[in-house]
Amino acid sequence: MSEPLLRVVNLVKHFPIGGGWLGRSADRVHAVDGVSFTLNPGETLGLVGESGCGKSTTGRCVLRLIEPTAGEVWFGGRELTRADRQALRRLRREMQIIFQDPFASLNPRMTVGAIVGEALIIHGLAKPGREIDDRVVQLLETVGLHADHARRYPHEFSGGQRQRIGIARALAVSPRLIVCDEPVSALDVSIQAQVINLLEDLQQQFGLAYLFIAHDLAVVEHISARVAVMYLGRIVEVAPSRELYAAPKHPYTEALLSAVPIPDPSLKRQRIVLQGDVPNPIHPPPGCHFHPRCPRALERCRSESPQLREVASGHLAACHLND
Repeated sequence: MSEPLLRVVNLVKHFPIGGGWLGRSADRVHAVDGVSFTLNPGETLGLVGESGCGKSTTGRCVLRLIEPTAGEVWFGGRELTRADRQALRRLRREMQIIFQDPFASLNPRMTVGAIVGEALIIHGLAKPGREIDDRVVQLLETVGLHADHARRYPHEFSGGQRQRIGIARALAVSPRLIVCDEPVSALDVSIQAQVINLLEDLQQQFGLAYLFIAHDLAVVEHISARVAVMYLGRIVEVAPSRELYAAPKHPYTEALLSAVPIPDPSLKRQRIVLQGDVPNPIHPPPGCHFHPRCPRALERCRSESPQLREVASGHLAACHLND
């Protein structure tokens, strides 16, 4: 088996908060609390969970858009958290991101051509003038837009078109990995399907690997080869998509899947309603972070933190119920 393109080891990100003596940090938000996973070349790994569980922070730490507190991020055999600015700049060509909000992620003062061509100039991939213009037109047509769109501004486009512009911008430097940070959550359902199909086509065409961050499990099931489930800064389950949706091994995953609508009205699914609210990430509960809301929590869950371990072939779960 080939080496993973991306390997994340015990990634931690804590955000200090104020309120202490003389303005010193009084406490920390445990946004990401020891996350580990791998992503293979050309693969899509879905990263799912409730809002605030640390998905987007994980994606940004992987790219070092946010500096991790601790842990390691290996990309193509190179460790990123200790890379200097010059080395990181070179790696930027191989790692890109598609942001959640296509209305906020594009500079309204720049034309689409300037937005897409900016990375080509920064990385010296094309000469200013005709060469960049031709490359921009090629990128726009690749994502389903037209050459004349290069002269327009972002406010002249719909949400779906703006997201296509964001995808073209990410493709400009020929990356190997794209972090898709909830790329369809701000779009209408019909447009979501178009964008998802586009991402799949581009993956086949260019051999891209995606870290696909989302809270919509139906979307993740469609695009992901494997799925990692996060809860309160930790990954609680990782499995091939079909296996996870057919036979989840963690109570939190079961609860998430029970809320996914079924298109056939004749089929019934028992809804699992979790009690209480997600705990405060400033003071996460000891032991298993999920135990205060888990309907099947054991006594040991209150004090012992379960580790991800293999419970079936290629299926990992962090739950004492699988011991």
